[in-house]
Order: sequence, then structure tokens, then C-alpha cells
Amino acid sequence: MQINALQLLPLAGSVASAACVARHHGTPAPAAVAAPAAVAAPASSPAAPAAVAGGSQGQQQQQKAVASPAAETKQTSAAGGTTGTSTFYGGNLQGGTCSFSTYTLPSGIYGTAFSGSAWNNGAKCGSCLEVTAKGKTIKVMVSPPVSLAHPRLVFTRIADTSHKVVDQCPECEPGHLDLFENAWKALSPSSSDPMTTSWTEVPCGIASPLVLHNKSGTSSHWFSMQVVNANEAVAKLEVSTDGGKTWKGTTRQPYNFFENSSGFGAEKQTVRVTSASGKTVTVENVGVASDSQIKAGSNF
Repeated sequence: MQINALQLLPLAGSVASAACVARHHGTPAPAAVAAPAAVAAPASSPAAPAAVAGGSQGQQQQQKAVASPAAETKQTSAAGGTTGTSTFYGGNLQGGTCSFSTYTLPSGIYGTAFSGSAWNNGAKCGSCLEVTAKGKTIKVMVSPPVSLAHPRLVFTRIADTSHKVVDQCPECEPGHLDLFENAWKALSPSSSDPMTTSWTEVPCGIASPLVLHNKSGTSSHWFSMQVVNANEAVAKLEVSTDGGKTWKGTTRQPYNFFENSSGFGAEKQTVRVTSASGKTVTVENVGVASDSQIKAGSNF
């Protein structure tokens, strides 16, 4: 279906980028680390610690909760979903790999970082997981895994018990989730030890319209757009400059923006967003103003 853009709002600021490879593992004392080579220490990361928004507090909270990679459980898949070890960190929505710098998590949804090995170039950003541990279930939103240029960002939701992915955890094994601290407390309020969790990808349950966000610097000659508040993971974004007669593709970047380095040569265009399940939302008369967002009329 085709839907006119409802509003165009200026946004301030650009996507934060940082590294959080060292966030997950162990205490800072060398004696507590079994094998330095297996631990992503801050000194080995090319990104400066100051580049991580709110990173120091999250790291301090995480230090006592994360086991070394050798202690992690391996991924297993069963009829009930994917099983692995989960940990937690302070959480950083604005600084995560999914670049949700303009987004606020819906009520009841938590954040989580997703395993780097299953990151798939950011394809899981904004998807939701139903996570179960210790007899409790929550919903979280997934974000891409952390990379050296862009830190992790994940959402978790406790209502019908699911999570939204908002960040990446490149050092995590398949099946591993690194939950926001409040999501962790919802599942394990009395323990900070790594725990076994199982999860299944589910719709987020978001009824409000999805939003298109133009990156800073976007113009008719350079296209960069992000989809936020989607009820399902976004698979692709296409653009038409002839009213929907023909469509041109974009390339998804690891930091969760769909781009065309030459732009589409028009001040107004039609955008079609397709979800992982094949559902589409089409938005007409979309402008190219830098740092702006356009609200659609519906969601997947």
C-alpha cells in the first residue's frame, strides 16, 4: 500500500560511534583473567575509551557479571529456540552499533546486544526476541553487534516477554546475548552470574508507525536513511523517483543505514521498506533534508 509521509521533523546530532569490545569480560585486575589473549582489553582496542557514551559506568557494572570466553556455553538450537549464555552491561542506546541515536525504546521493551557471528551486517537491528531464563520470559529488541567503529545496542522487552536487538557484541559466541542491565534484573534479580537463556525471534508488538530517519549530510546527491520503530526486522529499502513505476535499491551499512553514494537526484521521492517476512510499507513525498525524520502512516 502507499502512504503519504505524515510529518517531517528536524533532528539534531549525528550518529555516535564508539568501541565497546572490552565491555564484556572479567574484572580489570590481571590476576582475574585466565588468558590475556582471550580477553579484549581496552588497551588493544583502536577506539579510545572516551568515544563510548556512558561506557565507563556500563563497564563497571558489567565487570562482576561476565565470565571469560572459555566459560561460555555453546549455542544449541531446539524446537523452543536458540540456547546460549547471557551476560549484561550498562546499555547504550545512542552509542550502539544500530545507531538508534534518535530513538527511545517503547514502554516495556529492553535493550540487548547480539552475537557478532550472527550479526549479518546489521540485518538484526531492531528485531525482537522472546528471551526465557529461570522460569521467566521477557521481550527484547536486537541491535547489531559491537564493532570497532560502532558500539553495541540492543532492546529487551518485558510484557509478553520479548527483547529488541539494538547493538552488536562481536566477541560473543552464537546464541550469546549481552542484555541491558534492567533486562537482566527482570530475569535474574538476585544474581550477577552468567546464565543460560533461550530465545526466539518474534514481532515486537509495536503498533505506532515506523519512522524514516535521514542521516546528517543526506541530500539529492547522497542518500543515507535509517528505519526505526519497526515491528519486524527490516530486510531492504528501495527508492522511486517516478511515483513508484520503477525502484532502485540501496546498500545496508553495518551501522544500520541504507545508502546510495550518488543519491537519487530528486528533492522528493517515494520510499518502500520491506520487512524480513516480506511485508511492505510505502511512504510518498519523502524529502532529503539532512538530519530529519519522516513518520509513515503504518507499520509492518
